[in-house]
Amino acid sequence: MEIVQNAVAGTLESNDVFVSVEPGQGKLDIVVQSIVFEQFGKDIFNAAQEVCVQLRVENASLRLEDRGALDCTIKARVETALKRAGEVNNA
Repeated sequence: MEIVQNAVAGTLESNDVFVSVEPGQGKLDIVVQSIVFEQFGKDIFNAAQEVCVQLRVENASLRLEDRGALDCTIKARVETALKRAGEVNNA
């Protein structure tokens, strides 16, 4: 999937995550900010990266602002933001 525009998903409410996506600069860049970063920062990063791999996103900039979201919520928000920003390339 090619990211062609900016997009967002989620909220800054408790137990949610706000994800913003924009076209990358030649690589996949994921930045995580979280109220539980010390305990779960790596897990949040890995969840976002897993969705990017599944959707074949290799060139994008993602920013996640987590407020204690569950893993399934993080993955759903990342997927939604990527699909809003992307264009499927079946090449």
